[in-house]
Amino acid sequence: MQLTIENLSKTYPGGVRALDQVSLTIPTGMFGLLGPNGAGKSTLMRILATLQNADSGLVRLGDIDVLRDRVGVRKILGYLPQEFGVYPRVSAVRLLTHLAALKGVGTNGRDRKLVVESLLERVNLSDVRDKAVSTYSGGMRQRFGIAQALLGDPRLLIVDEPTAGLDPGERNRFYNLLAEVGENIIVILSTHIVQDVKELCKNMAIIHRGKLLFDGAPSDGEQELAGRVWARSMTKQELVERPWQYPILSTKLVAGTPYVRVYSESDPGHGFKLSEPDLEDVFFSFLSRA
Repeated sequence: MQLTIENLSKTYPGGVRALDQVSLTIPTGMFGLLGPNGAGKSTLMRILATLQNADSGLVRLGDIDVLRDRVGVRKILGYLPQEFGVYPRVSAVRLLTHLAALKGVGTNGRDRKLVVESLLERVNLSDVRDKAVSTYSGGMRQRFGIAQALLGDPRLLIVDEPTAGLDPGERNRFYNLLAEVGENIIVILSTHIVQDVKELCKNMAIIHRGKLLFDGAPSDGEQELAGRVWARSMTKQELVERPWQYPILSTKLVAGTPYVRVYSESDPGHGFKLSEPDLEDVFFSFLSRA
């Protein structure tokens, strides 16, 4: 199964164009969605999750017309928004059982219980199954979110900024789980963390101001930039008074000294040395040229 998006557009009242003729083909596996705040990522995901209407375009998930057959989509959809609420005193097992019943999972209570227990085991929450979800840590709560999103064996899983606020250990555990899930279904991952997309996703897209800037494998984006990324350390004063006009891709402090990477088709001089491009360079280079 694959997800096909053709010329998808959405304009909000006031003339804000959230999506502008976006076309993508997303196969089975992990697909990364990158873009700054306000780029249109959340609008795209809400449309795919049948929570919002598009103005025009076509979206097909296998044989299902996503924009017209919302009921059909929801039968095979899992969705984990950036933030989700829970009942304050309800345990994980009770809440997941309730959600399973609402989604029509299992033909009877016994079957439903087996599904719920299996999902809690899969996301490593069995030991805290009887604790209220509202008392969970950020990582535990996100794992519960994945469990509810996996109810009904979805063929499409949409995950929006899932690791915001998680410590590195929790983030790694969460992504290991997501990578396992993504072996057999379509997983769309929206994140601000560029390195996560490189490590997890075979394919990706960059969206900015509603437009699709890049669509392909992370390695393809890096290859496109080969020979065009230059870097050097410099003082803060040099950075402020820079005499060059080349787009700055990134500026980082290394031992208190700015380390600057720029985009240039040829040697920019001024002491810059050719550098191996990474996915962060790809991201900022497309934004700087948009």
